[in-house]
Amino acid sequence: MIVALAGGVGGARLAVGLAALLPPDRLTIVVNTGDDFEHLGFSISPDLDTVMYTLAGVADAERGWGRRDETWRFMEALGELGGDDWFRLGDRDLAVHVIRTRALATGARLSDITRELADRLGVRHAIVPMADEPVRTFVVTDSGELPFQEYFVRRRCEPVVSGFRFEGAERARPPRVLASVMQRKDIEGVVVCPSNPFISIGPILAVSAIRDWLEARRCPVVAVSPIIGGEAVKGPTAKMFRELGLQPSALAVARHYGGLVDRWVIDEQDAREAREIEVLGKHVMMTNTLMTDRVRSIELARTVIDLVRTARTPR
Repeated sequence: MIVALAGGVGGARLAVGLAALLPPDRLTIVVNTGDDFEHLGFSISPDLDTVMYTLAGVADAERGWGRRDETWRFMEALGELGGDDWFRLGDRDLAVHVIRTRALATGARLSDITRELADRLGVRHAIVPMADEPVRTFVVTDSGELPFQEYFVRRRCEPVVSGFRFEGAERARPPRVLASVMQRKDIEGVVVCPSNPFISIGPILAVSAIRDWLEARRCPVVAVSPIIGGEAVKGPTAKMFRELGLQPSALAVARHYGGLVDRWVIDEQDAREAREIEVLGKHVMMTNTLMTDRVRSIELARTVIDLVRTARTPR
């Protein structure tokens, strides 16, 4: 069993590679839900849907979110009527939100709804939200504290970031299916996907039971840097590092995670940083980490799995 922590496009793409190499009973993908929010009366889970759509092979790779071959009749009509259309909901994507919203209203768990939706889309591997309870990411900026989607979509990541808050994390608990996985004795390792460490992985680690489990683990944790050559492939990761007073780099990411990660996979462009990461007591593997297609996702996943399986027990 390998447990992967994921969020966003980078997490989804590595999850595809891991799923191609590991059978469903040997992989659990834990996904950030700090991005979740309620909009137009719908319960929306952007990262869960990105991972689910990507594994199902229906994601829009060009946009990096939503479904391919999407239509926008609902949004067009909403705009014509003066509705709140700053957050785009495609017609096919909207069907998922309707089903999720109705199920939650009846008292169903987010983890159970996610499993049912993934099953219907043909995804066999376990996609598990980090918690069934709501956790909401707030971004502290020079424009005040903003709900994540307000910062990310409506403000286009323009405000200067100074911190983050994960509302509800103190009450959140891993879903039953994840709690069961965390008790298993056959976990080979944990993989931290190349997701934004602040807003994709940060909320997962804010769930105390998950963080405590990682700190007490008896298996290696392998992470892939989301920074390549001082920049993020997609999203505001590098911008956030700079605004927090840190030079965006693989080394900065390694320092951010500290003792939670034992082994690092960094891009060949960042070879000059390998020695400094090793000084932190970490093993470093260098390869091409840019996942431009399914083949590259599988190649990177194979490197990660090999690194997990050759690692010594850290504790």
